[in-house]
Amino acid sequence: MIEIKNLQKRFDLGKGQLLHAVDGVDLSIEENSIVGLVGESGSGKSTLGKVLVGLHQKSGGDIYYSGERLPDRYCSADYRRLGKDIQMIFQDPYASLNPRMTIEEILVEPLKLQKWGNESSRREKAAAWLERVNLQTSHLGRYPHEFSGGQRQRIGIARALITEPKFVVCDEPISALDVSVQAQVINLLGELQETMGLTLLFIAHDLSMVRYISDVMVVMYLGAVVEKGPADQVFFNPQHPYTQALTKSNPLADPKQERHRQHDMIEGEVPSPVNLPPGCRFAGRCDRAVDRCRKESPALKLVAENQWAACHLVDEYSL
Repeated sequence: MIEIKNLQKRFDLGKGQLLHAVDGVDLSIEENSIVGLVGESGSGKSTLGKVLVGLHQKSGGDIYYSGERLPDRYCSADYRRLGKDIQMIFQDPYASLNPRMTIEEILVEPLKLQKWGNESSRREKAAAWLERVNLQTSHLGRYPHEFSGGQRQRIGIARALITEPKFVVCDEPISALDVSVQAQVINLLGELQETMGLTLLFIAHDLSMVRYISDVMVVMYLGAVVEKGPADQVFFNPQHPYTQALTKSNPLADPKQERHRQHDMIEGEVPSPVNLPPGCRFAGRCDRAVDRCRKESPALKLVAENQWAACHLVDEYSL
C-alpha cells in the first residue's frame, strides 16, 4: 500500500546548517498490516509520519500510495482528495482537539470536508463512532477539557477513522497516557484494524508494546532505518547494536535483575542531526565500533530471514 523510496526531510537552520530529520529512508508497508516504528526521541519517527500525510513537505525521494506517487507539496485539493484514505492520530490528545468545538463538531468536521451525507446523517455517524470507541452519545455536546486523557485520545481516534480511511499514521498515540489506559487504547486500535481492514504505521518508544501490536518492526536512529523485520524476530533476536541496547533498556519485572543491568544501557543521548558526520550514525555510542564504522555509512543488508540491519559488524545472511 505504501512504498517509500530514499525519503529525505531536511530543515534549513541557516548559516549553512542542515538538520537531517529523515535521511534516505526506504520502506514498504503491506496492506492490512501494522508496522511499528521505534526509536529514541529525536530519531525522526514523527517527522517521517508527518511527511507521509503531507504535513511536512519532503526534501527528496518518493512516496507511493497504492501505486500513485504522492505530491511533493500538498495543496487544498490534495488534502481533500487524500484525506479520505490517509489519516493521522496525533500524540497529544488535548492539543490536537479544538477546545472551542464540541465533540459533535469535531467529529462532524471531517465528514463536512468530504461532503459526506447531510446534517442528520453526519450526526448519526458521529454518535455511532463515539459508541464504537466506548464513549456515550450524550458526550456529543461536551468540550475536550471535560474528558480524561484516555477519553480524549479515543475521540482523536474516532475523528481520524470516521471517514473510514485505509492508511493511518498513529504518532505515539499512547505516550501521553497512563499505563493502565495505554493497554485499552492499544486493544481498541487492534480491534478497529481487524474489523476495518486498516493499514497502520504505529510510532512509539516502547518496543514491547510495538511488538505486541505490530506485524513488522522498524528501528530508526538519527533519521535512518537501522533495522527492520518481523516484530517478534527483531524483538527477541536484534542484530543491530542499537536495537540490542533498546531491547535491554525495557524495564524488567525482577528488581535484582533491573539493578544489575545498568551497564547494558546506551551511554549518552542521541547526537544532533545537524550536519551529520560520515560513517555509522551510532558509532559514537557503540562500544564495538571500529575505524570502518567511523568512515563508511553502512547500508541495510539481509542478516536473517526477512530481517535487515545497517551495520558493518553483522554478517550477511547466507541463503
